[in-house]
Amino acid sequence: MNKNVLITGANRGIGLALVNAYLTDDWQVYACCRETEQAEALKQLQTTTESLTLLELDVTDHQAISELSQALAETPFDLLINNAGYYGPKGYGFGNTDVEEWRKVFEINTIAPLKLAEAFYPQLKAGRPGVIACMSSKVGSMTENTSGGGYIYRSSKAALNSVVKSLSNDLLPQGIISVALHPGWVQTEMGGPNAIISTPESAQGLKAVIDALTTEQSGGFYNYDGSLIPW
Repeated sequence: MNKNVLITGANRGIGLALVNAYLTDDWQVYACCRETEQAEALKQLQTTTESLTLLELDVTDHQAISELSQALAETPFDLLINNAGYYGPKGYGFGNTDVEEWRKVFEINTIAPLKLAEAFYPQLKAGRPGVIACMSSKVGSMTENTSGGGYIYRSSKAALNSVVKSLSNDLLPQGIISVALHPGWVQTEMGGPNAIISTPESAQGLKAVIDALTTEQSGGFYNYDGSLIPW
């Protein structure tokens, strides 16, 4: 029986690499992105496999999330990967934080993952049961913040980690595992050209971590190599 995964932010970078990784492992992949017409790589993949369903979704549109869940009400999901993310402005210092950008980053990085978990909870519960994997970042770790700055992105990921911990407490009694994941420093538009690993390397590592998850690991924060990251 094929397993089903819903991946947000699936049109490029780590999201696209995750799509490829799960397709290679014979999963049925539901790939979400804001503008399907612009998702050339996903559209090309669709021509080569029947295991990929391309879905248009703006993760900040909560009504659209609800409608998508209703449209997929009969699909039991084994895995929800909240991958869509936004870094926001770079290079600003203390005293120059753009509050509107901060709100935008929180909408995408922190609020959307919770709204998706709420909307797809019935399908996840039906999916033998499911896993919720949220793409966090090591910069959201309080322990590892030794350099300061990055207020917008750091705080959004720290808040996401708190969401994951609460999801674990609320959903683990039904068998649903919730984890926060760090993809590594990846060669993407966000990670930049000096990053040390490729998107396929990150995706394969993340998939291996997710594949091996146990209920005892729910509520944890893990690197793409499986190591535990301190809060």
